[in-house]
Amino acid sequence: MSTFFEALSINHLLLWALLAGLAASVVGGVVGSYVVVKRIAFISGSISHSVLAGIGLFLYLQRAHGIVWLSPLAGALIASIISAFVIGTIHMHYRQREDSAIAAVWSIGMAIGVLFLSLTPGFAVELANFLIGNILWVSKEDLYTLLILDAIVVATVFLFHEKLLAICFDEDEARLQGVKVGPLYLMLLILIAITVVLLMQVVGIILVMTMLTLPATIANLFTKRLSTMMGVGVLISAVLCVIGTFAAFHLNLPVGATIALLAGVAYVVSLLVKGS
Repeated sequence: MSTFFEALSINHLLLWALLAGLAASVVGGVVGSYVVVKRIAFISGSISHSVLAGIGLFLYLQRAHGIVWLSPLAGALIASIISAFVIGTIHMHYRQREDSAIAAVWSIGMAIGVLFLSLTPGFAVELANFLIGNILWVSKEDLYTLLILDAIVVATVFLFHEKLLAICFDEDEARLQGVKVGPLYLMLLILIAITVVLLMQVVGIILVMTMLTLPATIANLFTKRLSTMMGVGVLISAVLCVIGTFAAFHLNLPVGATIALLAGVAYVVSLLVKGS
């Protein structure tokens, strides 16, 4: 254990990686609780896969046209927010089921990403990091970006928690009480989009849904109060990130996959404890 903490003190990349994991844990536990309560877990999967369009486009512009300041992380964020708007708009204005919109955004986003990546010269090693996760790839600048996004999400939740709570449990009742359901629903989807990008830095696109839903789901097994569920979810996610980073460091394993696997094990253990 001392070796791990010694490495943290001398290896800034490892320290930034751990801090990025903790930053992602905050929004993962908070926004993940809304996702679990409203039962829209697969929206995170759709948004996380549709960000491939933004990543592919920005990598293409970087490599093919020399626009080096275009960050794939920025492309992912833009694509995720656009996807959230599309899903929300289809659901609200066209009276379509969310699962239909999710499937459309999922497939179209990935298709656009694949097309741009096929046109991108060279091998995009960044893509592999985004897909399967490489928390050690987080730079100091990325960490600052993640902390800013963290602050935006937490501040928004603090200001609009009661109204978001209302639409999560009963949209029709909230509408009768004068709550503007449409804008708040879009806001919730945008919060999910930002959270997806934050978690993507830790565990990758493929495993985002795991970290967005499992800590909150575990918390939900032991409490029904949403505010408590959020706090417990943040704590569980943070513990998983610390233990996962520690285990991956000593066992020489991919950090993101290790964290996600621990989350799955924790969920199974929680079910057994709850059922006993």
